[in-house]
Amino acid sequence: MNPAYSVVAVTLVAVATLVIGAFGMRLSRTTSDFYVASRSVSPMLNSSAIGGEYLSAASFLGVAGLVLAFGADMLWYPIGWTAGYLLLLVFVAAPLRRSGAYTIPDFAQVRLQSGQVRRVCTLLVVGVGWLYLLPQFQGAGLTLRTVTGAPQWMGVVLVATIVVVNVISGGMRSITFVQAFQYWLKLTALLIPAFFLLHAWTLDGSPAPVADGDWFQPLGSGDGTSLYTTYSVMIATFLGTMGLPHVVVRFYTNPDGHAARRTTLIVLGLLGAFYLLPTVYGVLGRIYASDLVAAGAADTVVLELPSRMLGGTLGELMAALLTAGAFAAFLSTSSGLTMAIAAVAGQGLSSWVQRSDHRFVPRLSSISALRIAAGTCVLVPVTLALLAEPISVASSVTFAFALAASTFCPLLVLGIWWRGLTARGAIAGLVGGGLCAGVAPILTIAVRPDGWFGVLMGQPAAWSVPIGFALMIGVSLATRSAIPANVSRTMVRLHTPERIDVDRRF
Repeated sequence: MNPAYSVVAVTLVAVATLVIGAFGMRLSRTTSDFYVASRSVSPMLNSSAIGGEYLSAASFLGVAGLVLAFGADMLWYPIGWTAGYLLLLVFVAAPLRRSGAYTIPDFAQVRLQSGQVRRVCTLLVVGVGWLYLLPQFQGAGLTLRTVTGAPQWMGVVLVATIVVVNVISGGMRSITFVQAFQYWLKLTALLIPAFFLLHAWTLDGSPAPVADGDWFQPLGSGDGTSLYTTYSVMIATFLGTMGLPHVVVRFYTNPDGHAARRTTLIVLGLLGAFYLLPTVYGVLGRIYASDLVAAGAADTVVLELPSRMLGGTLGELMAALLTAGAFAAFLSTSSGLTMAIAAVAGQGLSSWVQRSDHRFVPRLSSISALRIAAGTCVLVPVTLALLAEPISVASSVTFAFALAASTFCPLLVLGIWWRGLTARGAIAGLVGGGLCAGVAPILTIAVRPDGWFGVLMGQPAAWSVPIGFALMIGVSLATRSAIPANVSRTMVRLHTPERIDVDRRF
């Protein structure tokens, strides 16, 4: 593989990202511009931006690697990641937009009137964001090393730097344009090489990838753990989507609840079209690149196939295009995550303090606080990406989904649809579900337990999500006297279309 083409591809993506971000910077003036793009993003633009940030390294590289290594049952991952938007459409999208919040902690405070719930949500947003950022940075280092031979740290630092520059320059307004561009770049980067690869496979006359019995290999080891693992993956991916901070924050940028629903419908179509393509690469990889599994490099199959199947200048050009798409995946998802973390951390930095004359003033302006938070919040995942042992990008992202499904999913669903939720109940569910889903990946990575215990830790959603829901409901029922006094007004605001003036009805 000629590294010169890939270096040019990465450079072009980086420059395009910065130029588009600079265009957004010219339009960003107010706090609302930086945090939610003034709630004026159209459904089509917002859908493309959501597709750009949601289709991460796990989607671009990880799905193909899973199909290569384990077969067709790994398609539960992209199915779950897509179907999660259907549940988000039904339960969350429109009411969340009507809440008027900027972030998940904002929603929690509006709904439950509790600063403690807000602080717990802030910590969890940071935790989910760091857990999701880690595989993006690791994937960037792996990709750059694979295609150019550069040190792995270079890809990590490059992506982190570009992301921070875009976020601090124009906030949500900038990254909306960047992510929309990057969705279509990623789709093109997979689609064009896939055409040439399928044509080459047809001319080559190679047999089907594997025998039927091997192709449908169940999730897990094939014994009694397989059914549990399958359902746990489904729970994590179906319910985790509505709890991902960088996904939820995009719905605050819609003009109203109706636009939020339209956005979600378009996103379903965009994701469904995209996920057809990594599957193709995984299938072809089982014919031409099966050795990558033994080498522990299954995640690189998308990048390796053009040189193996096409060769020559055409293969190098297609590999460079795929490299560009992979870097777009790292940049777009990392931008959304950094923005989500910086938004909640920045609100803490800009909170009000009392002066000696008893007047309250902000520590920092909201925009300055967001910029400082963006620059500092990426340091932890960057450090972990440089020091930690690389793990499968899809597995790491699934841990983030399990954590979001065990914490924010119960909070949003119960907060929107059940007036009986109390602040104490929310804290109990957030802490309990968060500890269960948060300790599991630490044990899995550090100890690597085996047997049933290893399976339960490796896929915690099947038991951590019910614990999160049960704690929120149980403690709320035990503290009914603490239901917020304004809950009726809040629930009406969440569920009443914007064309009806709620304030005049109350």
